[in-house]
Amino acid sequence: MYFTLFITVLLTAVVLVVGAYVIAKLIGPRSYNPVKGEPFECGIPTRGSSWMPAHIGYYLFGILFLMFDIETMFLYPWAVVAGKFGHLALLSMGFFLLVLIFGLAYAWRKGALEWK
Repeated sequence: MYFTLFITVLLTAVVLVVGAYVIAKLIGPRSYNPVKGEPFECGIPTRGSSWMPAHIGYYLFGILFLMFDIETMFLYPWAVVAGKFGHLALLSMGFFLLVLIFGLAYAWRKGALEWK
């Protein structure tokens, strides 16, 4: 049963992606200008290579943001069902928040939240 569902979802995804690509090719504009292929940033032509390495701080800050944003997103479903589980739910969420606070303190202490 799950295999059939998986195949159905997979085939639907492939058909939608290929269909969107074919429709875009059929009705899209066909004119090509070399300027369209050049990389732009904020409407200003780039200088030098576009493949410059980014500072690792950007990646680290982005990962930390996603980690804390997604983990705190789990607070809402927990709050909806917390009344059914009583004190155990409160204790488990307290532990969850404690882990989040320790993670934030660790990142802060290591200087991951400072721009240099």
